[in-house]
Amino acid sequence: MVFSSILFMFIYLPVVLAVYYISPVKWRNPVLFVANLVFYGWGEPVYILLMMLSITVNYVNGLLIGKYKAAGDMKRAKIVLIVNVVINLSLLGFFKYYDLIVTTLSALPFIDIAPLGLTLPIGISFYTFQTMSYPIDVYRGDADVQRNYISFGTFVALFPQLIAGPIVRYKDVADQLGFRASSIDQFSSGVERFIGGLAKKVLIANNIGALWDVYAADPGNLTTLGAWLGILAFSLQIYFDFSGYSDMAVGLGRMIGFEFKENFNYPYISRSVTEFWRRWHISLGTWFRDYVYIPLGGNRRGLGRQLFNITVVWALTGIWHGANWTFLFWGLYYAVFLILEKSFLLRWLDRAPRAVGHIYTLFVVVCGWVLFQLEDMTAVSQYFAAMFGGGAGLVEARDLFYLVSYAAIFVIGAVSATPLGAKAYRSLPPKVKAVAGPALIVAVLVLATAYLVDSTYNPFLYWNF
Repeated sequence: MVFSSILFMFIYLPVVLAVYYISPVKWRNPVLFVANLVFYGWGEPVYILLMMLSITVNYVNGLLIGKYKAAGDMKRAKIVLIVNVVINLSLLGFFKYYDLIVTTLSALPFIDIAPLGLTLPIGISFYTFQTMSYPIDVYRGDADVQRNYISFGTFVALFPQLIAGPIVRYKDVADQLGFRASSIDQFSSGVERFIGGLAKKVLIANNIGALWDVYAADPGNLTTLGAWLGILAFSLQIYFDFSGYSDMAVGLGRMIGFEFKENFNYPYISRSVTEFWRRWHISLGTWFRDYVYIPLGGNRRGLGRQLFNITVVWALTGIWHGANWTFLFWGLYYAVFLILEKSFLLRWLDRAPRAVGHIYTLFVVVCGWVLFQLEDMTAVSQYFAAMFGGGAGLVEARDLFYLVSYAAIFVIGAVSATPLGAKAYRSLPPKVKAVAGPALIVAVLVLATAYLVDSTYNPFLYWNF
């Protein structure tokens, strides 16, 4: 079940909200816990058992770590923590990477292992990182032990951010699990945020994404203009798809009293790759910073060790995104640019005209999306060749047709990817906003609903992460 579906918006969500708000406060976490499991198990009920295993393992190990810490036995607490990390990563590794590993090994003449063809449990990358953060924070003293199993399970399986983030750490919502204030203003803000995210996803991402599918289908026969049109379309699609879904998650959280941290902050206005990754998928970046980069030594052990740590973090970031070697190369690709920026490039960009930094960053990011989205290096090399004049010519008739046909959505997407629209809206007189705001929300909801009723094209790019 996805947020941008008729089933979710007009059946599941109204029912859950109604039951949630008519329930006594003490029963609201159990209500959410059951609702979360229904949401997750709608498409793959068998994987509810895997999620329950993850919840139970991390809950029990959190109790054990707290028990040993209280007794002053930090050695045993550390052992439990290590075991917990190994269990979590083993589950993630088995379901997500087993087939990739055995397929790679089977290329050797003396190894013949059949892949299992496992279906990837939805959202396993997100909820694994989420659950892992809890015992780590208990061990560090950053979070208290959660003794209520239902409350902990509610945190792990919380449907607004279960399948696509943002990655919510236990310490950030611990207090909200015990008590959540609710108000009409908070609920209304959540509705507005949800519909805004829905507009991003359905009206922009889905429409512009159809153009990327056209050009991605045959990377070996692309013109230069076609290749650039395709990857620019995907650059907008993935931003509005993922940030739209994050906006919907934040909005849904507010509807039930939770406040989640922001996951995007206009990344395409960045002037460096470093800045871009402070604005894109913020929850993932901060997770790797706090649980991998800093424990490895961060920038405290000299430049050489810092650059090594960056490489490790970005190799892991790439692998986290998917069981495909292109994701590893994508992560290492960014590691190279981040290392260059840490070494000298940031100082040069700070002195250069602002436009130079913007152009450089957009070029690096757009090229990076080729590595991210295409499934093998042959297709990647063909696509890059086409982008830089080595394809099937410079332009053909269909490119000009698509350029004209999609010009409006390109402009809308480009403007909406910057703060310009939000600033213009905030500058309106209060009386105008009081009328225009609700009217715009209703119009967007009607348009998005009409699109969903009339179209079968509704992909979600981070579904399998």
